[in-house]
Amino acid sequence: MPRQSTHSVTQAPQKNKPRDPLAAGARDAAVNRAASHNYFLLDRFECGVALRGTEVKSIREGKANLKDAYGIVKDGEAFLLNAHIGPYSHGNASNHDSLRTRKLLLHQEEIRKLIGQTQLKGHTLIPTRLYFRNGRVKCELAVAKGKQDWDKRETERRREADREARSAIAHSKGKYAK
Repeated sequence: MPRQSTHSVTQAPQKNKPRDPLAAGARDAAVNRAASHNYFLLDRFECGVALRGTEVKSIREGKANLKDAYGIVKDGEAFLLNAHIGPYSHGNASNHDSLRTRKLLLHQEEIRKLIGQTQLKGHTLIPTRLYFRNGRVKCELAVAKGKQDWDKRETERRREADREARSAIAHSKGKYAK
């Protein structure tokens, strides 16, 4: 007759570790803050980026920079130039080049729109942010027109006036709330 066990075996409860907000898509991997200061951002496109494995891992670590990056359309294909993605910390000798040209993944209709819009004088393609969507790296590409110095000053004046108006409204609400 087989012996019966007197104690039951229970498994330890699974710990629900919160996922990294960058990998989950809740936070942007890289943002080009200078883009809205130096350009009028006219039209935006979401496009995929053809990357190597170590590049994706570096972006997850937050080692991407779009400050001097720009896009071009050549031979019916879109490319991202000067986007800096730092080397992967656990990479080996086959790690990626930081400033290599990367292909942007767009539909042909979107590429035709980009060609038409960038042929206008003063218009260019500027990446505004890199982020994850469903585990894939996406790039927001904006058609941009360069700002002159007086445009930048005007934008700063408007921003300052809005800030003062908001503070005056908040001050008056606090004054009469008693």
